[in-house]
Amino acid sequence: MESINAADTAWVMVSAALVLLMTPGLALFYGGMVRAKSALNMIMMSFTALGVVTITWITLGYSLAFGASTWGLVGDLRNIGLVDAIDQTVGAEGHKIPMLAFVMFQLTFAVVTTALLSGAIADRTKFGAWILFAVVWSLVVYAPIAHWAFSFQDGSGGWIGDRLGALDFAGGTAVEINSGASALALALVVGKRMGFRRDPMRPHSLPLVLLGAGLLWFGWLGFNAGSALAATGTAAVALINTQVAAAGAALSWIAYEKVRDGKATTLGVASGAVSGLVAITPACGFVTPLGALAIGLAAGVVCAWAVGQKYRLGFDDSLDVVGVHGIGGLVGMVGIGLLAATVANSAGADGLLYGGGFALLGKQLIASAATAAYAFVATWIIALVILRTVGFRVAPEDEIAGLDTTQHAESAYDLAGVAGGGVLGGAHPFGNQRTPREEDYR
Repeated sequence: MESINAADTAWVMVSAALVLLMTPGLALFYGGMVRAKSALNMIMMSFTALGVVTITWITLGYSLAFGASTWGLVGDLRNIGLVDAIDQTVGAEGHKIPMLAFVMFQLTFAVVTTALLSGAIADRTKFGAWILFAVVWSLVVYAPIAHWAFSFQDGSGGWIGDRLGALDFAGGTAVEINSGASALALALVVGKRMGFRRDPMRPHSLPLVLLGAGLLWFGWLGFNAGSALAATGTAAVALINTQVAAAGAALSWIAYEKVRDGKATTLGVASGAVSGLVAITPACGFVTPLGALAIGLAAGVVCAWAVGQKYRLGFDDSLDVVGVHGIGGLVGMVGIGLLAATVANSAGADGLLYGGGFALLGKQLIASAATAAYAFVATWIIALVILRTVGFRVAPEDEIAGLDTTQHAESAYDLAGVAGGGVLGGAHPFGNQRTPREEDYR
């Protein structure tokens, strides 16, 4: 521990805190997108992911993801329970950080990726079934794919990064394509919401959506730039590229809306920013700022188009995890194959448009396809087993009533009380609008 770099350690720990904030941000983003009767349930699914995945990660998940590799597919159990991690370090020579700082940073990735999947099955899922799914999925699907892309053990890394040679700076495969493919499988197994394509299912609180998107944008700076694992020039490249891509995608999404529908929407600008953040995640450390702008502009348009396809294809991905994260992650991975430049990162490679030929693009497509295939099949099996055993969906009458009351015995808004005798009902809470006194609150 005497060899640790204090600046790098501080940067990774701050980045971990930023990424942790993304999950409450996602809770608000998703909570505002559902109908009012299920807002608390949606927020609850994200918050419970914080608890569930923290426990699975420290007990077994971290070791599966970052232990010494078995055929490049999954880590061994040397770090189970983090028993030997307290006095260990990780990182390149001169940039060593405590292993526990790295464990915490990667824990926040596992948490937010699991929480993302709740958006595919909003408004219709048993809360207990979601908890069970989060436990199994974080270990069986997320941890192995994280090992493929992120493993750092000397000479024994995962096959995507160390053997295939594909580039993924911060999780285009493990986080984005993984969550998108898993969300599709989950939505297909659980089935459509009652009234899908018939009843209005508009977001009940766009201010919450925008607040959540803002927190996601803020936290994503740590998500991407922190993945350098050091306070270096590469981290600075990732930082500016993250901002540029998000800005470009936010604007291109609403431009697409304006052309298609005649109006630019607040939901569009929030979704566009997130799509840009998703797309730049794998590429942020390997492209120039102009490359990041191109990826962001492309992501805004492509993801806006992709989100609409669920109605044509007939699958109910409630909050657009497939269209934003799955397709956005693919845009970023392909973007590396086209726009990666060694001038941005000498440890990377040159893409097709920088004279590198088709080799890198091919590797990016192989990594993307393999991740999507494993995530889809494994998630399908997990979800189907839960559906056939404990059940995944709530009863029809509970879905109609709303999950806040039926699953949690709570309500996000006391609308009946306000309308029945409060300001909306015509009566002032203190009678004739007098100044409240102490006894009014007893």
